[in-house]
Amino acid sequence: MTGSASRLHIDWTRCDGRGLCTELLPRLLDRDDWGYPLARDGSREPSVPARTLADARRAVARCPRLALSLTSGIR
Repeated sequence: MTGSASRLHIDWTRCDGRGLCTELLPRLLDRDDWGYPLARDGSREPSVPARTLADARRAVARCPRLALSLTSGIR
C-alpha cells in the first residue's frame, strides 16, 4: 500500500465488539458503550497515518473475527 494513504475498513457483519482493535489503535479508534470501534475522526473508514500503519497491520492480523482490513485511500 505504498503511494496512497491507507484506510481502515471495519466489516460490521463480522465485528462483535471485543475491543482489541481499540486497544491496539488508541489514536485511531475509540469504542462505543457496547465495545464496538468508532473512528476518532468520525469517518466510516479512518485514514491511517504512516506512523500508525505498522500498528494497524498488527490490529488487522490479530482481529479475532477478521473484521478489519486495510484499503487504499483512493476510491
